[in-house]
Amino acid sequence: MAYEKLGGRPLDYYPCCYGTSRLLFRGPKQEIGETFVAFLGSTETYGKFVARPFPDLLEDMAEVQCLNLGVPNAGVDSFLNDFATLDLAARARLTVIQVMGVHNLSNRYYSVHPRRNDRFLGASQSMLSVFPDVDFTEFHFTNHMLRCLVNKDPDRFMLLLQELREAWVARMNLLLDRVPGPKVLMWFADHGPDEKVGFDHSASSPFGVTAKMLTQVESRVAETIIVKASAAALARGNEGMVYTPFEASATLQLLGPAAHMEAAFSLKPVIDRHLEGS
Repeated sequence: MAYEKLGGRPLDYYPCCYGTSRLLFRGPKQEIGETFVAFLGSTETYGKFVARPFPDLLEDMAEVQCLNLGVPNAGVDSFLNDFATLDLAARARLTVIQVMGVHNLSNRYYSVHPRRNDRFLGASQSMLSVFPDVDFTEFHFTNHMLRCLVNKDPDRFMLLLQELREAWVARMNLLLDRVPGPKVLMWFADHGPDEKVGFDHSASSPFGVTAKMLTQVESRVAETIIVKASAAALARGNEGMVYTPFEASATLQLLGPAAHMEAAFSLKPVIDRHLEGS
């Protein structure tokens, strides 16, 4: 079936790899220069359905090469398990790392795919002892599993959430230790830390991360920047996004071009400061 008849074409992300990395990044593939800023992150950094995500906008604004190493649905494990990407980030003049959710990483209760971190692989014996009444063979994605467990028993879910938060802090500190040079931690969402923390927001991004957790990792970064999309940007919904009718509902869960522009403006002075001081 032709997309023209459906009213829209899918966005071409020109997926590419760098070096021996097994992660698929957004292209077109770049020739990496001597001075560049690396951006590690998840769906928001990748810019799903957005023609020009904030790394692209920043490249024009800051007049420095901005390498988008975002991966859709990535968690911290995606980058910890990919040494080629860590080596690439080590060459950057500055690395901006998006705050990613707590659920897309392996922990004492369940394991995820080492690269596609949203893929649920299996529950541990600890998980089975907490939720003996759940059939985990029904789950293929972490978001689906979390929503079901929340509805099953919020009290038992809190045991899982506490483990996820502790694992996130430990894994995030490890990632920050493995990326030398100056680093900026970036929160980019439709809400700020300590907002949307209830069970009704188990699918929010970055799920489960609190302001307290950010303070537990901030000693390893040069600074932390909070980018909360404005009400005006959120009101524009999926305006300016590129998608087919089949993808329309998915766009409503993500930040649009207006929010990406706000992120670029927020990051511009941060990048300028670090590049001038290096």
